[in-house]
Formats: sequence, structure tokens, C-alpha cells
Amino acid sequence: MKSNLLFIILLLVNIHLFAHEGGHGDPLKQWEITTNDIIIKANFISYENGEVWLMDGNHTIQTFQITDFTEADQKFIKTKNEFIHSLNSSAAIEVDSQSSLSFHWALIGLGIFLLSFSVFKMIKQKKVIYLTHGVLGLSVILIVSCKNTGTTKTSTVQVPANDVSLMQTFFKKFDSVTTHSDENYLYVSSNGLPDHDMMVGITNWQQQVPIKQNYTGDNSLAIPTHPKMAEHPLSTKTNLLKGAIAVAVNGIPIFNPLNNRGEDANAIGELDNWGGHCGRADDYHYHLPPLHLQDQVGAGNPVAYAVDGFPVYGKTTESLDEYLGILNSDGSYEYHTIDEYPYFIAGMRGEVVLDPKTEAPENQVYPQPRTQELRPALRPLRDAEIIDFKSLGENSYALTYSLDSKEYTINYSWNSDDIYTYQFINPDGTSSVETYKPRQK
Repeated sequence: MKSNLLFIILLLVNIHLFAHEGGHGDPLKQWEITTNDIIIKANFISYENGEVWLMDGNHTIQTFQITDFTEADQKFIKTKNEFIHSLNSSAAIEVDSQSSLSFHWALIGLGIFLLSFSVFKMIKQKKVIYLTHGVLGLSVILIVSCKNTGTTKTSTVQVPANDVSLMQTFFKKFDSVTTHSDENYLYVSSNGLPDHDMMVGITNWQQQVPIKQNYTGDNSLAIPTHPKMAEHPLSTKTNLLKGAIAVAVNGIPIFNPLNNRGEDANAIGELDNWGGHCGRADDYHYHLPPLHLQDQVGAGNPVAYAVDGFPVYGKTTESLDEYLGILNSDGSYEYHTIDEYPYFIAGMRGEVVLDPKTEAPENQVYPQPRTQELRPALRPLRDAEIIDFKSLGENSYALTYSLDSKEYTINYSWNSDDIYTYQFINPDGTSSVETYKPRQK
């Protein structure tokens, strides 16, 4: 009787040990949007302040009000959101981890006791039943030990620190870029304007034009010099839709290939021939890795550094991991580029600090340089295509776009007093002038 009871206890223990932890990603769920009377298929991302974030099979993120859904879907959203928050509670994780560790040690102790007891009884009484107990005890020890080994979160590979002097040699190839460092970061300073043409090739244009930026001093772009592997890498499909995720060696920020609406900026015509465009602050930045810089930095050298400290290289024939990177034998890590989405950095493999003022998916890495909007935000100019961009002299440019088979030009410049002048020239020769000055902070 006692032997049977002990066997049942051990059986229950083994069931607990073999229980599947975690699960696989949810399939696309069907949602009924009552306000528009439409059906969409998408994954749930988050629910905050009455807004629901979903992502469809094309990785496009859409937002809705909670009231846009049926009562059943609203209940599903709230239940799942509460579940996600409970999983992300640091206190719950800490207690769980401690309890699990204590439980595992208790099981190992039980296994040792059973093994010792069975050996002693076998020697003394020579009964086969105790052999069963011994095997079960040994099984408990092996299973728990293997389980703990399999779930360890400590990496034995030490990531080497970046060679700051070597990093600086790549940035020094560009006259408008300067660098300095402290014990934690390499800081990259620039005026935010590359030495190549811009904007040509954009067919989905929000009427922004590139102007200088003050990426200097405490507003410089920052790259960690002591990168560390992240325990839970951030996917760039559902994170970091705001701010730079990398810094090009010419001092230009590189943003997520997805725009802040979760769309592939390249696929919808928002980017120029160099993989960049302007944001609302008229700040020029890339959304694709700037492979055209390879000629200036030399083959086999990085064209950028991610904001987790790891370098970004061009294409390779080597196999890449799920984050589009390679872990080298010395513990160093590097990202590479592919032709299709997600193009580069599918997930932030290194540790980063997130700006607490931002939330996923529009969260961003901290520190992050600030920009300031000069002109009011404008709407996309439908069917316009930028066909020419050129310098007219120091701090003076001309952008030409085609609309309805007619050409329009914007001549703009700024002076030493930070007065910005824009001249809008129509196809019939008429024009208008607008003047702006940055607001005082």
C-alpha cells in the first residue's frame, strides 16, 4: 500500500515536470469591427487607454477603440490584456522563480532519499520492489537537473567590448561627423544631412524637406561600447517604431523599416533612392541600411552600428539567425542585410534601455536625440513624385516634384540667425514665400 502511494506521488511529480511551459504564437484571430461593419484577421498586441493595437499578416499595425469591437471581442481583449500584464509583472516573476527553484531542490532531495533508501533495502532484504523505487528516485534527480540546465538564463559567452578607436575610424571618413566617448557610449555628432543627394524617388511624400539637425553635445547619437546579449530580444515588428534603431557611419539615424503606422516604408514608396526620407521635424533619416556607404568605408566594414552596440554589415552568404545576425566564436555579434523585409535587425539582439515615456509599439531606445518641428505637419501629397533635389549653395536647396504631369519647385534656405525661408514655385511661374524660426525651448 505504501509503495503504491509513493508511486502515485512520484507519478504526479513527473507529470508536473513534463508539463509544457509557455506556448506557441497565436494564429491570426478574426475580429468584427462593428463601426465599419468589416472583418479583419490580426493578432492582438496591446490594449491601453481605450485603444486596441492589432497586427495583421503583413505586419501592419492597426489601432481601434475598444468600443469598435463586439462584446465578445471586448471581453477577449480585456481578459488577454490582464493575462499579459500578469505575466509581465516583475514581482510575480521573481516569486515564481524563487518558488520554482525551491521546489526543484526539494524534488532532488526526495530523489536522493529514494535512491539511498532503495539501495539500502536491496542490500539488506534483496527485494525487487525497492529497485523500482531506486529507478524512480534516480529519474527525479536526472529530470530536475536536466530541466534546470535547460532553462538557465546565464550565458557562458562573454561579449567583448567594442574597440572604440576602430569604430571612430569609420565615422572619421565623413567630414561632417565627429565622435567622442565616455565609459559607456560612443557619441556621434552631425548636422543630420548626408553628403549625397536626397529625396529623389519618393512617390508617397508628406511634403517634408531635409534641414539641418543639432545632433551635438548631449543631443548626439549614442552607441553602447559594452554591448550585452539581451535575455529577451525585442522584435522590431512590434517594438521601436519610434526613434533610431541604428546610426549610419555618416552620422545619419536609421529608423525601423516600419513607419510609425506599422507599414513597410520602402514598400509603400515613402523612401528615396538611398533608403531615406524626412520626418515631421524635417529630419532626414534612413529606414533601410545604407549599403551605398560601403564604398566609402571599404568592403567588409560596417555601414552602421545598432543602438544596442552591435555593428551592421552588408549582405553575406552565411546563415543568419532569426534576428538577421551572426554570433561569432569570440562572443561578438553582428547584423547583416537582406533584400526583403525586415531588411536588417529583425530583433534587437543586445540589451537596450527603453524610454519610459513611450509605449510599444511606438517605444524607443534611450538615450535618443531630440528633434524640433519647424513647420506645421502636412498631409501626404497624393500622386506627387520627387524628381530632383540639388544644392543651391551653403544651406540652400531646391526640391522639384511632379504632380499631374506638371513640375513644382520648393527653394528653401536658412541663415546664421536660424531664419528659414521657403519659396513655393508653381508651374505657371507664380510663387509664395513662407518664413519660420525655431521656437525657443
